[in-house]
Amino acid sequence: MSQAKSSFEHGIKDAEELLAHFDAINCNPPPANAEVLKRAGLVMALTAWETYVEDRITEAMDKRLNVVSGSYVGEFIQKKLQQELKQFHNPTSDKTKKIFQDYLGLDVTSAWFWANVTPEKARKSLNQWISKRGDAVHRSKPINNGSSAAHLIKKDELEKVIRFLRELVRATDDYLEQNL
Repeated sequence: MSQAKSSFEHGIKDAEELLAHFDAINCNPPPANAEVLKRAGLVMALTAWETYVEDRITEAMDKRLNVVSGSYVGEFIQKKLQQELKQFHNPTSDKTKKIFQDYLGLDVTSAWFWANVTPEKARKSLNQWISKRGDAVHRSKPINNGSSAAHLIKKDELEKVIRFLRELVRATDDYLEQNL
């Protein structure tokens, strides 16, 4: 297992803990401010994914560049990668595919399959979750005129995204372990 995957496992626990806090205060009806825990859980789960991608490409490149470490070429590539990672936000399937292809010559998205999930379905799901994270980050609770507004993310959806990301990381890490 990569160090990046170990770090992901630690990071995804934040999302699980936020979900546990939501469960602990959830009653019928739930407090009005409980929804923020689910939004924060979504943000933390996808932040764990973003960190995994950044750490995993860095880890793989460190390994690949070991033979040229300290040389001009090695330093140039490392600096280029670090510059790119500073601007690498919201790792959609296309962005993730591109960075791994550019630096390692590998399409990690082709390995995104597991029970009842194809690479195409995994790509689409990841993109939808990334988009929803953007809504959670940039939009607070919708303003309503006395009527109950729909929650951005339901409890079962947060559980689903956590499971999805765990599988996505497992599939990506397994693929890279076999192909590096």
